[in-house]
Amino acid sequence: MLRILAILFSLLVLLALAGGGGGMYLFWKYGQDLPDYHQLAHYEPPITTRVYGGDGRLVAEYAVEKRAFIPIGVIPDRVKDAFLSAEDKGFYDHPGVDFMGITRAVLINLRNKGMGADRRPVGASTITQQVAKNFLLTNEVSIERKIKEAILAFRIERTFSKDHILELYLNEIYLGMGNYGVAAAALNYFDRGLDELSIAEAAYLAALPKAPNNYHPVRHAQAAKERRDWVIGRMLEDGKISRADHDAAIAEPLLMRRRDDAAMIVGADYFAEDIRREIVAKYGESALYKGGLVVRSTVDAELQALASRVLRQGLMSYDRRHGWRGPVTRIQLGSGWQQRLAAVAYPNGGEPWALAVVLTTSDSSVQIGLVDGSGGTIPFSEMRWARPWEKDEHVGPAPRRPADVVQPGDVILVEAIGKTEDGKNAAAGTYALRQIPKIEGALVAMDPHTGRVLAMVGGWAYGKSQFNRATQAMRQPGSSFKPFIYLSALENGYTPSSLILDAPIALPQGPGLPMWRPKNYSGDFLGPTTLRVGIEKSRNLMTVRLAQALGMDAVADYSNRFGIYDALPRQLAMSLGAGETTVLKMTAAYAMLVNGGKKIAPTLVDRIQDRNGRTVFVHDQRFCEGCWPVQYSQQEMPRLPDIRPQIVDPVSAYQMVSILEGVVQRGTGRSIAAVGKPLAGKTGTSNDSFDTWFVGFSPDLAVGVFVGFDEPHSLGEKETGGSVAAPIFRDFMMGALKDQPATPFRVPPGVRMVRVDPATGRPAEPGAPRSIWEAFKSGDRLPDDQEDVLDGNAEGFSFDPLPSENDSSHGLVTPLPQLPAGATPPLPGGLY
Repeated sequence: MLRILAILFSLLVLLALAGGGGGMYLFWKYGQDLPDYHQLAHYEPPITTRVYGGDGRLVAEYAVEKRAFIPIGVIPDRVKDAFLSAEDKGFYDHPGVDFMGITRAVLINLRNKGMGADRRPVGASTITQQVAKNFLLTNEVSIERKIKEAILAFRIERTFSKDHILELYLNEIYLGMGNYGVAAAALNYFDRGLDELSIAEAAYLAALPKAPNNYHPVRHAQAAKERRDWVIGRMLEDGKISRADHDAAIAEPLLMRRRDDAAMIVGADYFAEDIRREIVAKYGESALYKGGLVVRSTVDAELQALASRVLRQGLMSYDRRHGWRGPVTRIQLGSGWQQRLAAVAYPNGGEPWALAVVLTTSDSSVQIGLVDGSGGTIPFSEMRWARPWEKDEHVGPAPRRPADVVQPGDVILVEAIGKTEDGKNAAAGTYALRQIPKIEGALVAMDPHTGRVLAMVGGWAYGKSQFNRATQAMRQPGSSFKPFIYLSALENGYTPSSLILDAPIALPQGPGLPMWRPKNYSGDFLGPTTLRVGIEKSRNLMTVRLAQALGMDAVADYSNRFGIYDALPRQLAMSLGAGETTVLKMTAAYAMLVNGGKKIAPTLVDRIQDRNGRTVFVHDQRFCEGCWPVQYSQQEMPRLPDIRPQIVDPVSAYQMVSILEGVVQRGTGRSIAAVGKPLAGKTGTSNDSFDTWFVGFSPDLAVGVFVGFDEPHSLGEKETGGSVAAPIFRDFMMGALKDQPATPFRVPPGVRMVRVDPATGRPAEPGAPRSIWEAFKSGDRLPDDQEDVLDGNAEGFSFDPLPSENDSSHGLVTPLPQLPAGATPPLPGGLY
């Protein structure tokens, strides 16, 4: 008996030695060339970059893996408890590998195999092993990988604390729907932070690691709830929650919550895309999609929404004036029309309108069917605008009945309405006919003192075209460029009352080329006319004469100072806005007029911070001396220095502001006056109305609007910046300034205000009813009855606008003829 026991003992010892030796061999064999686990000490996973608006609301997110890193000390206990109960309840006790768990898994798998059950093998990986696999190994299913996983788990446990390992796990684990880590999953499944999760919600997240796609809360609701309830049960068994908490959590329905739209700025797609391009250009794609940057943008949510709305309304208004281009497509009516309608591809840019099919027409309305099977009515009043489109933006005869517009089987876009075009309340199920405009446009709103872009819309709809017409489209500004030529004149001795001849002119273009004969838009001539009226009425011939006198080098210099053009060709046609620039550049240039001639750099971004909160970019470069005391103790408030370069005389800038205010009061921008606040600006229309503009400002807000076709062609007869772009500017300013006081434009020192006759520019007689205040520099000579007139007939481009009375050598001026007593001076006219 003793002999048998001795033999058995010897066998056990030999088996133990063999097992130990085998284990040591395996550790030696598979422990070679393992990944360096020390890298886990400096865990920097790919983190979502987030762009926030000025009010802190989210604008956009960029990531290859949606993740927000959360330190272990901030993760609530209920979240940690849920994952430990579901994945590794002995986590804080084992050395990295759970031998009891392995034994249990082996026995269960052998039993299942013996019973012939076709079940997935039960695993026994600890959280530490999962960390080793997720960070350092592949997902290969093999004994070799499991051995390496165990070896790494032992080494990781010896090197790092349990809390650090759990922190790695909870931030790295994939939890479905593109979410990595518990913080991103909590936000995207339940629209909550980790500290706001209920027990049931935390248990659901802990139920996901094994097979997140199998437990989707909507597609696999029953399986998801069963798995969640199992985790809740494990938490009760492990003593993490009470019976009452358990019962309440089990009873809680599993509901997925979409992220609150109120927490996001909607409609800022063009804004966000420009920021994305800027970050990629500055820091690279890896920093954007993996770096976890926090970008504080300049966008103002209310102004952005207003800009999107008024631009769309303006484009729709133009599009409706130019006719109906027909249905989206046609389908066969009869049985199955609903399925055929559902199969029609939704047109890009149609949001938020619905596709519908015309079922029948009558003399007063159209009956339509929608994808969901419901019906509706389009009254004829909602389609009277739909005159047939004809070539060159002309329109055919007005429709007399609905059948002149649509036919049964036509697939159209419709919008539910509460009021009809004639202002009457509409019954439920009433719709209006809609059409996606072919015309495009852009709007930029900017703080003129800082260059911060507050709103930017780059087109009708981002879903239709991602091309940003505010920053990427190079278009001719037309007459909206003229103020910078006249500003150059004001900087070189001219006054707003200086006289320029408005009369025909012919200029050589070079050998073998015909004479260039520019024209006024209205086709008339005003004779000697003040510089002010030249801008207010947008007189082309006066502008050409002025540019000729100043020289195109001076014009190019000022266009460069204001950032409009980088290299303006020295051709007189450029004085009429024939060069190409962007809406953003033009808006910034006008902003530099109203801010007193200070140079600003447009920006969409206030500040960028890296994943650790370190500021890597800030737009405002001013340094605040004395801004850092620990507490306020009646010390003088610090003053921020103004570091903006002065690019023109503030008085010259104000003179141009005053002239542009006259454009709104008396000139081509008269429709803007309906806002009822001090506003200034200028229309712009390129040759043949290919491009239409209005750029202007209030004392504290600069706005630029452009409207034109992507493939440039005429907008049609009589379509100008005043008729197309100005109404969009007006509606935006009306909304943006509705709660603001009427603030007058700020007058700098050195301005002398004189009442003058607006037609002649000469000082007005006391009590003259049509006189206006004119801004002169303190050293300017006031105009008199023998004022010189720039006529541009002599050779050479140099010109002294105010020569001495006896000097006739300049050869470029003629006196204004003396008017007979009681005669009415010539009035300016023409629109452009």
